[in-house]
Amino acid sequence: MEQKVENQASLESVPVKRLKRELKYQGTILKMYEDTVEVNGHQAKWDFIHHDGAAAVLPVTEDGKILMVRQYRNALDRYTLEIPAGKLDSPDEAKIDCAYRELEEETGYRCDHLEYLMSVNTTIAFCDEALDIFLARDLKKTHQHLDPDEEIEVEAWELSDLLKRRRTDGWKDCVRDSGVCLQSRTEVKIRISEAL
Repeated sequence: MEQKVENQASLESVPVKRLKRELKYQGTILKMYEDTVEVNGHQAKWDFIHHDGAAAVLPVTEDGKILMVRQYRNALDRYTLEIPAGKLDSPDEAKIDCAYRELEEETGYRCDHLEYLMSVNTTIAFCDEALDIFLARDLKKTHQHLDPDEEIEVEAWELSDLLKRRRTDGWKDCVRDSGVCLQSRTEVKIRISEAL
């Protein structure tokens, strides 16, 4: 353990200095930059993507099933099975408020209380997106509020079936599904199990 700490300390002492950040593209959900950095005396160009952040919800029904959403993801050119999630409407929106909104918009359910589970940085090499995941129980049926370009199907899954699918299919959508994918020894899994 001491060797690991020493290596980390020596690595963090390598001077990295951002000399310039230039906006190259601004889209509806992200901004792409080219950074000029100096690392250990050498200049390099690094890509950087800024994302305002997002929230996701692990909704557990009264009978212990987890509500998942199936939707098309353009970046992967396929449908994915995910926990409900979405981006912040503005950089200063609280992630818990985003989570309440996304739960109802995507699933057609709401709840009175969300429990914070964890935070995930989705793509640390070049993007600063941070996603907070919340647990929702005591769900109340309302109706979906989908955007005109959204088509989302809601599916209720047993936790055991989701974990089995993760093992057999290699579950490639694990960032958004990390609320479900956590191993049984973690605190979050224990809290999810208690909710069931």
